[in-house]
Amino acid sequence: MKINSRKVLSYAFTYVVWIIVTIVTILPVYWMFVISARSRVELFNAPNLIISSFYTQNYTNVIYDRTFQGYMLNSVMVSTGNAVLVTVLALLATYALSRYDLVGKDNIFFTTLTQRMAPPAAFLLPLFLLYTQVFAFGEGRARWDLYDTQIGLILLYCVFNLPFAIWLLKGIIDGIPVELDEAAYVDGATTSMVIRRIILPLAAPGLAVTLILSWVFAWNEYLLAATLTNFEARTITTGLAEF
Repeated sequence: MKINSRKVLSYAFTYVVWIIVTIVTILPVYWMFVISARSRVELFNAPNLIISSFYTQNYTNVIYDRTFQGYMLNSVMVSTGNAVLVTVLALLATYALSRYDLVGKDNIFFTTLTQRMAPPAAFLLPLFLLYTQVFAFGEGRARWDLYDTQIGLILLYCVFNLPFAIWLLKGIIDGIPVELDEAAYVDGATTSMVIRRIILPLAAPGLAVTLILSWVFAWNEYLLAATLTNFEARTITTGLAEF
């Protein structure tokens, strides 16, 4: 009986903890949803977690706004471009690290991972100067730089997401038997054919995960987008503050 009572108490305590964690996690999101469904007059009323009336005009005004649509398109373009570029580069890098006997490849892999540990905030000022002054060409209306451009964000997100993608794919590529590559080479296949016909099909689940995570990371990023964009390339995460 004592053992059963201890198990019951243990299970009850675990469920209570998880319920509290769930409430703490969901409550801010629910509160934002409640506020978004109120009119401007209701915003100044006493706080209430219950939605008395759902005011859909807020969503309609934002969704049909041309500026919002532009920010949404920027986010989709930047996230998709980053995800595709990161996945392709990570696949090529991990294949080289896994299959070729490179000098110091363990150090290369470790150095690549350490870049992910650096906080992006530490690079804000250097990146701003690079984007506005170093990588700048022309004068006046003919001036071109990476600041406030989609390609600038794509390249930057690729730099920060590539180490994670390489780490994620390294174990997957290592798990594919080398004998498959060797058998293909014996049959006259080239390296590109081996990657297309052997590595890609077998590593497809890992590549899909890498693609999705890279897309989500770029979509959710705020700090770099807020610093290195102004209007033309502004993403939805930074543009929502205007509505």
